[in-house]
Amino acid sequence: MGGALAVHVAKQNATLIDALCVIDVVEGSALESLNSMQCFLSSRPKQFSTPEQAVEYMVRSGQVRNVESARVSVIGQIQPMINIQSNEEISSTAAATSNSTLPEVSHLCETVREEDEEQEQDNNDNHNSSIDTQKPTSSNVSNEINKYTWRIDLSKTEKFWKGWFSGLSKLFLSCECPKLLLLAGVDRLDRDLTVGQMQGKFQMHVVPKSGHAVHEDAPEQVADCIASFLVRHKLVQPNDDSFQGTLPGC
Repeated sequence: MGGALAVHVAKQNATLIDALCVIDVVEGSALESLNSMQCFLSSRPKQFSTPEQAVEYMVRSGQVRNVESARVSVIGQIQPMINIQSNEEISSTAAATSNSTLPEVSHLCETVREEDEEQEQDNNDNHNSSIDTQKPTSSNVSNEINKYTWRIDLSKTEKFWKGWFSGLSKLFLSCECPKLLLLAGVDRLDRDLTVGQMQGKFQMHVVPKSGHAVHEDAPEQVADCIASFLVRHKLVQPNDDSFQGTLPGC
């Protein structure tokens, strides 16, 4: 998704972009994977007892193969469930306030007014008693704080998925700035990118033994590829002459 966004931004702001790097995002394979995306999202755990449990899930499921990297990136993808409950309470309170109407002023006789005041006092006492019995205990609050869930519900973005990836390969090739495509495998290339790569329209590098999260699985190799790409196009200068860099290719 991030790679698709980068391509669209680079195309719309050509004069502001010096270079474009896309990591393992290819139109063909991306569109094919959308058919099973909802199934994948529904199969994920809905909550975790600890952040460490979320990290373990990401590594065991193969979404991230580098444990050290997962310990950094996964934390930003989850949030305490107590935060969600607090937001829901704020929203419901705001809705109740906006829907409420101002009480009408009634011109009642003194006797009726006294009866209403007594009834109101009884209602307040009952209401306070109900609040006390429903008040969550400290142990319940502690249990909720210790649970975590996904920060973003990706299933709600389904209507945008095809728009992100349809025509992405041609859009990527049409960007005028220097382009780098990092892939986990050459089998991810679609027809447009294969032809474009043969014509030298972009630089490609395959990072073996990595999954979709190439930058997390092999951070040092990805950093070396990007640095070499920037030096090659004279966008940066190496700190010393000992920098060898990585040659483009599969």
